[in-house]
Amino acid sequence: LFDGIYPFYPQQRKVSVFDVSTIIVIVVFLTFACSFLLIIPGIRGRARLYWTLRVLLSLVVGVVIIAVQFTGDWETGWVKANTSYKSFSRALVNADIGLHVGLSGVNITLMGNPVNQVNETINYNEHFAWSFDADYDHSYSEGLERGLPSPILYVAEKFTTQSPCGVHRQYRISGHYASATLWVAFCTWLISNILFSMPVLVYGGYMLLVTGAFMIFSLLSFSTVRNSPMCPIQFGTTALRTGYGGSFWLTLAIGLLCFVAGITVVALHYFNLDLLKTFFELRKDNAEEYQEMTEVYVNPHVSKGL
Repeated sequence: LFDGIYPFYPQQRKVSVFDVSTIIVIVVFLTFACSFLLIIPGIRGRARLYWTLRVLLSLVVGVVIIAVQFTGDWETGWVKANTSYKSFSRALVNADIGLHVGLSGVNITLMGNPVNQVNETINYNEHFAWSFDADYDHSYSEGLERGLPSPILYVAEKFTTQSPCGVHRQYRISGHYASATLWVAFCTWLISNILFSMPVLVYGGYMLLVTGAFMIFSLLSFSTVRNSPMCPIQFGTTALRTGYGGSFWLTLAIGLLCFVAGITVVALHYFNLDLLKTFFELRKDNAEEYQEMTEVYVNPHVSKGL
């Protein structure tokens, strides 16, 4: 005790959905988008619309693939409950308790209703990492030493390696493979952009299909944690239940978008190549090249001899 109160020390808190890494990724891609918007007035005619659609859609796919690796809302859950606030205390508080699961760890949120109760400000958001370069149990032990509120420690204990729930290893491995497949999807996205600019359009379409496939594989990898029985997180008569969060559904939407774009490019290549070349601004260049190749200059003296 310190002057008769429990030692709740101030500490750095990680945002449950967005963190510094996510903001950096978004700022970088917004910089690319703004740079393109500055030069787009120099593109004439219908090509301006085609370039805008291609570049912006490509940037959206790229920023989602990278950003969702740092978000913490692949699986989320909230519950409102009356619960004890401190150990060795009978004081109850009314609070919203949130669980946010990401690929590299879990965020646990505690917000009082109202925020000021029992002479304290109840507004906590703690991050516990389980990536391969982090020690989840050590983070949990540090939370015990700092004297975190009982609801946060109760939820965090469910994901420790010593917990009877046994979900720590499942979440850790699933998140690791989901992150790895997303990085592969990012590489195939880069290759597809290179192929579209070479230009070999049909192979760019194939790489878009591969990008969408790896994004779906990442979702399948993460969804395997739902096959494991989750220990009940009970606060009195209410239970905290989780479901797929925004990052999961956003990844699914972009993966399906890659499938639709890839199938469209491949189908146009086989059924309407002229329309595909028009969209990628290749028809005019090919026509000029064909015109230059057909202009033949014949030497009349040589032709007479032949």
